[in-house]
Amino acid sequence: MPVRMRLQRHGKKGMPFYHIVIADGRAPRDGKFIEKIGTYNPITKPAEIVLNIDKAVKWLNNGAQPSDTVRAILSYKGVLYKNHLLKGVAKGALTQEQADVKFNEWVESKEAKISGVKTALKIAGKDDIKKRLEAEVKANEAKATAIADKKAKELAAAQKAEAKAEETTTEDVVEETPATEEVAEEVTTTEVVAEETPATEETAENTAE
Repeated sequence: MPVRMRLQRHGKKGMPFYHIVIADGRAPRDGKFIEKIGTYNPITKPAEIVLNIDKAVKWLNNGAQPSDTVRAILSYKGVLYKNHLLKGVAKGALTQEQADVKFNEWVESKEAKISGVKTALKIAGKDDIKKRLEAEVKANEAKATAIADKKAKELAAAQKAEAKAEETTTEDVVEETPATEEVAEEVTTTEVVAEETPATEETAENTAE
């Protein structure tokens, strides 16, 4: 029976989450499995992998064939390296204690690298948030400036219209003034003529006598 070491999909749509399982190579991808040896979450940064390293090594030695993705996971978690060290122990190239020391050193180095990646991602995330806030502040300032400019223009237009209306009213008053004076002059002239007429007639009568 061909045995495969592969991923079994779980999780919601758009948010995949995988189990790392040992299964019959003829079984459906998400069907029954022989044993679950870990989980893989590709959504997190970096990806979160939980794996039973000893079981993974055991199944490799029993002939289980990992899929390409699972092989990459085994390499990332040090399973392939530990399996290589154990083969060295079996050949007498090194003792079990030496193999354990080498593997522990590898694990510590790997964890330091992962910690560095997490720190870098965290800093990058903070920088991204800072840039977004700065961009939002600038956008709000630009919006406030635009509103202030619009109000200033509206106020200037209103003041201009008001000044123009006052100017028009003044011109109307000025135009009406000469006509009023002319009427006044006509009235005065009429009164003068009326006052002078009797005297003229009276003079004519005196002359006749």
